[in-house]
Amino acid sequence: MTPTSNGDRSPRNDPSDTVSGHDSVSTLDRTAEHQEAHAPATSSAPANTRHENRKLGGYVATLLLYGLFVAVVAVLTAVTPRRLPGRLTVRDLVVSAAAAHKLSRTVTKTSVTRPLRAPFTKPGEKGGPGEVMDRPAGRAGLKHSIGELLTCPFCFDVWAITAVTVGRVFAPAATVVVVDALTALTGADFLHLAYARAQQMAEG
Repeated sequence: MTPTSNGDRSPRNDPSDTVSGHDSVSTLDRTAEHQEAHAPATSSAPANTRHENRKLGGYVATLLLYGLFVAVVAVLTAVTPRRLPGRLTVRDLVVSAAAAHKLSRTVTKTSVTRPLRAPFTKPGEKGGPGEVMDRPAGRAGLKHSIGELLTCPFCFDVWAITAVTVGRVFAPAATVVVVDALTALTGADFLHLAYARAQQMAEG
């Protein structure tokens, strides 16, 4: 049997060609995976920006409401014969701080005030003793901002201390009674927590 010529010889697979082709495919796959991984982040950027702008708009609206409230109070103070309180004593500052703390947690965390928060919040998990962890409703806008305000005691502190200050100007006697009561409630809460802690330590 005569050997075939070089032109008739059957082509043989070159291992180097196979490896090279495999590397090319792998490179293309990695490039495609990289593009897919980064595509969602790029495409979602405008949506995230719009969402943040909507949240910022809600914060601006809440800030304007607060500014309007303070402005109205300032005008009423100027046009009516109101006497501003003098320099507060250390006791006044401590009592006001305790009252604002208690008022903030009562509005934002207690179960009994949940109906007041319901239009702007969603039910959350149980929090500390006698408290719940509601969440703001919606994702942005004024409703969401009010929901954040009504679920964040640190945020509501500003409104609470403002209310105490306005009360000292327009109804000082009644405000003293309310502030003293809120301060007493704050002390009672800490006594409950201290008692529970002491009981746990006694039981081992």
